[in-house]
Amino acid sequence: MTEAPSRPTVARLQVAGLYAGGFLGPFGGGITASMLPELGADLGMSPSAASSSLTAYLLPFALLMLVSGTLGQRWGARRTVRTAYVAYVVFSLLGAVATTGWLFLGARALQGAANAFTTPLLLASLAAASPPERLGRSLGVMGSLQAAGMTFAPLVGGIAAALDWRGAFVGVAVVAAVLAAVGLPAAPARDTERSGAGPEGTDAGDRPRLRDAWRPSVLRLGLVAGLAWGALGGLAFLVALRVEDAFALGAGLRGALLTGFGIVGLLTARLIGGGVDRVGPGVAVRVGAVAAAVLVTAVGVLPSPLAVAVVWALAGATAQLVLVGVNTLVLRGGTAGGVSVVQALRFLGAAASPAVFLAPYHLSPVAGFGLAGVVLLGAAMLVPRR
Repeated sequence: MTEAPSRPTVARLQVAGLYAGGFLGPFGGGITASMLPELGADLGMSPSAASSSLTAYLLPFALLMLVSGTLGQRWGARRTVRTAYVAYVVFSLLGAVATTGWLFLGARALQGAANAFTTPLLLASLAAASPPERLGRSLGVMGSLQAAGMTFAPLVGGIAAALDWRGAFVGVAVVAAVLAAVGLPAAPARDTERSGAGPEGTDAGDRPRLRDAWRPSVLRLGLVAGLAWGALGGLAFLVALRVEDAFALGAGLRGALLTGFGIVGLLTARLIGGGVDRVGPGVAVRVGAVAAAVLVTAVGVLPSPLAVAVVWALAGATAQLVLVGVNTLVLRGGTAGGVSVVQALRFLGAAASPAVFLAPYHLSPVAGFGLAGVVLLGAAMLVPRR
């Protein structure tokens, strides 16, 4: 008879599952980016309608994260995450078998909604499982995997589309099913006492309240995240426009240039996480935002596509400084509700980026990218002095 895995082995698998979940969220969100022509042809949608599959995922994901962390704590983190993964399996398979555009877009929206109930709880569980002096390093590893998910989703999606795009959705369903079976690690005793969550994720004390997650200190960090990510990660579309307008780069070269942001973020996130532990998260966010302001502003005046590629890739490292620093600051409070609100405002900032920066860019590339630099400097000034 096969022996059951030991407790330490199970615990290691569950911690690995936290990181794998960090990869799955952005990977599942971006998987359709490079398969839009195939989606449109197969489901009878126009190219613009097919591109709305990205928004269909992101919008419910961002809006529900305003409350999902607190609700997940209230219902029990382990139970909520497992249920959300099972729902993600169902909705991914629904997307795989969809035969009409409206059914596919509905499946994408439900995927995003399910993901909203995993991301903040995974981050909070990772914080609970990490020694305080190594929290930045742990979040740096998580950040590298999230960057990897964003970076490789278009590549894998494109390969899948060359064969059968539906296979990509079956694949993410299988991964989500495995993560549902693995579950979350049990909360350490110190976290149980602090957060009021019992060892199986049930509430043992005061029920988490939405107003606790909407404290002024959390909203301030959310504003920093929204401004910084809107003027940095959310600016990829403007970089693509710039290199097309100024240097006539084709779609393939534009895609390769933009990938540098994610690759450098992936390669540097773990190192940056250790640096956050050493210098402090507040310093890391301010340094990252100021450096990003310089790099982003330069994109509007650089004389060659190679220079733009190098500068945009370096901006990926500054993005990790900002993200790991902000997550460390909010998770020091120990609540999934707080990190949920901050992440929601981060993605809403990215969603607002085209509306904010396109008009100045059409006046002048210097104005568009210069405004992004000013926004990043404003984010740096809002970082708490702690």
